Amino acid sequence: MSAPWPQVCSANELQTDDHTPMVIVGAGACGLTAALALHRLGVACVVLERDAFAAGSTALSSGFVPAPGTLAQQAQGITDSVALFADDIQAKAHGQAAPHLVQAYAQSIGPALDALAVHHGLPWQVLDNFLYPGHSAHRMHAVPEKTGAGLMSRLQAAADAAGVLVLTQAQVTELWADDAQRLHGVGFVRPDGQTERIRCDAVLLACNGFGGATTMVKNLLPEMAEATYAGHVGNDGSAIVWGQQLGARLADLGAYQGHGSWAVPQGALISWALMMEGGVQINAKGERFHDETQGYSEAAVHVLAQPGGVAWNVFDDTLLAFAQEFPDFVAAQGAGAVLHAADAAALARLIGCPHEALQATLNAVQSGTDPVTGRHFNRALQAPFHAIKVTGALFHTQGGLDIDAQARVLREDGTPLPNLLAAGGAARGVSGQAVWGYLSGNGLLSAIAGGHIAAHTVEQLLKDSAP
Repeated sequence: MSAPWPQVCSANELQTDDHTPMVIVGAGACGLTAALALHRLGVACVVLERDAFAAGSTALSSGFVPAPGTLAQQAQGITDSVALFADDIQAKAHGQAAPHLVQAYAQSIGPALDALAVHHGLPWQVLDNFLYPGHSAHRMHAVPEKTGAGLMSRLQAAADAAGVLVLTQAQVTELWADDAQRLHGVGFVRPDGQTERIRCDAVLLACNGFGGATTMVKNLLPEMAEATYAGHVGNDGSAIVWGQQLGARLADLGAYQGHGSWAVPQGALISWALMMEGGVQINAKGERFHDETQGYSEAAVHVLAQPGGVAWNVFDDTLLAFAQEFPDFVAAQGAGAVLHAADAAALARLIGCPHEALQATLNAVQSGTDPVTGRHFNRALQAPFHAIKVTGALFHTQGGLDIDAQARVLREDGTPLPNLLAAGGAARGVSGQAVWGYLSGNGLLSAIAGGHIAAHTVEQLLKDSAP
């Protein structure tokens, strides 16, 4: 049976004897976290991944996961709480984040990270030498590599050790449902073009959002229609298309994670920790144009609004030494992203801006509060200077299928579909309804907490449906 992709097919026509209790679509951090939790719960599953190896959006990220009250925080003497984290999420979203998901994720992310550490050996460490924008405590967790690729490598190794079945080069194209929207199976295309099908008792969509779907981005995020897309090509909006066919409700479609520090032409992410510790962004006129500490997501829009849609990250030797603690930065530096200027005059020539304007901008970077942007500085920048040319980029979307606190996909009337779950970028996140609502780490928060929650929901669903 051939049909357009992606689509929902009639379960009455599903012909296969292959069966697994649970199918997970996508082997990123969300899918593998869910699979590992299901393994601990004794529930068999199959993870279907479209690519040749598990990577997805997680591998393109910094790999930092915010969580309160973890064993890693306790080991480092850090005080934090679920309530404080939830307040930070909601404050960044201006009170527009879904309250039930804020609470569910804030409560579940700590146990999820602890379970990955205790049962699967992921060695979390808390980054305690800086605070990302909007966070009231040191709660960014990272594996020793301090990269998203490192995180994915460790999750994949954990899945292999646990015997989790991950089928790669298996692009899901079909969901098979009955008239009550209960899913009975999925179909996926293999490299030879053949479609294979498998029956199941529940499905988790962990296939991320629609950042790679050009038409959707133009319609839903017009301010990013011409922006560089720095996310994974697999974020093609398939979860939304399936959800619409099943009568699911959508939410927060205007929310997304942008980033105002995408190095050009290298195409590399430059850690925003550089800005938080005192770096500034300067445009082609030699001027600062926003408070850089408000967040890297909304900074994408600010940078794109500058002449040529670019800006320069400017910092000094002290900040260069700090940034070199991050492997991603070291790689970008090796690719030639970091340029150097002995003094303000040389920096002006590098940027191509008037020396007088740039000097006035640098003179205003002094200990205290900047009267123009409201940013607080702890010290002035000292020559020699370093600079990276950057633009604003779209990383991943934060809106999608509406879900309840158990990760069950909801119909238009608010009732849950019988056995369809969604988490991570496939579902609405906790970033409210716009770019400025994204609190650092919200993407991996919803992926890992959502995957953890979904696994426990599936276990209960299967128990309830058992004869």
